[in-house]
Amino acid sequence: MTEFRLTQVSDTHLSRNFPKLTENFHRISTHINADRPDLVINTGDVSWDGPTSRADMEFAKGLHAALPVERRYLPGNHDIGDNPTAVGVAPSCPATEELRDAFVSVFGEDRWQFEAAGWRFIGLNSLIMNAGIPSETEQDDWLKSQLAGGGGKPIALFLHKPLFLNTPEDPEEAATAIRFVPQPNRAQLVALLGAYDVRLIASGHVHQRRDFTYRHIRHIWAPSAGFVIPDRMQEVIGIKETGLVEYRFRPDSFEVRHVRAAGQANISLDELIRR
Repeated sequence: MTEFRLTQVSDTHLSRNFPKLTENFHRISTHINADRPDLVINTGDVSWDGPTSRADMEFAKGLHAALPVERRYLPGNHDIGDNPTAVGVAPSCPATEELRDAFVSVFGEDRWQFEAAGWRFIGLNSLIMNAGIPSETEQDDWLKSQLAGGGGKPIALFLHKPLFLNTPEDPEEAATAIRFVPQPNRAQLVALLGAYDVRLIASGHVHQRRDFTYRHIRHIWAPSAGFVIPDRMQEVIGIKETGLVEYRFRPDSFEVRHVRAAGQANISLDELIRR
């Protein structure tokens, strides 16, 4: 395979209780049906409230299963709970082994690796980082083996939370700690990735589209496929709009295209929580 086409969707937040989000997903589905990429990856917050509603996860899985292409999933905080951080209050719903297992029972996996078009693709569960549960240690060991076993291929890494805002040394502030991979895991992960040919880190979570390069790694933040967060709740650090991201990978290179599906609406979170 000399070219591999991948579509990233993120933060779909699907539930039978929110038909507007389902409609946005149908718009994306129509786009994907016409475009027919080789793979669709959902980088987390697949469901509205997975920790308390398995029905939300099953509903989300059913909508994705109707897509005409292969799919892979990663969990978000709305699927399995959130990371503890070094600063700020503890999450009201921390990620646990039980919540992770529930996600895996619906979606089949919470981390993965495959190769295509001369690249190694790795998906990580970023919500168990700093959680202090057995699967965190298992994933750490697994990641080291996957990086080392790449045979020198360029690596594309996918996870729910971005590593950082601008640099790995960004201070971890109480108001924004939950947005990024928490310390000290962030520093450890950055150091580990620095020993390999990682060229892309793709994430979601922030509900803002962003595209920047730090040193030799391009960082892509996918916007939410479902809704935008109003400025009164979150400052602007990227572009607030719904959408998806399309990639073309070829041996030793890749292209990125930020896309909005036809008819996809910029639903505000206010419209959902005031329903």
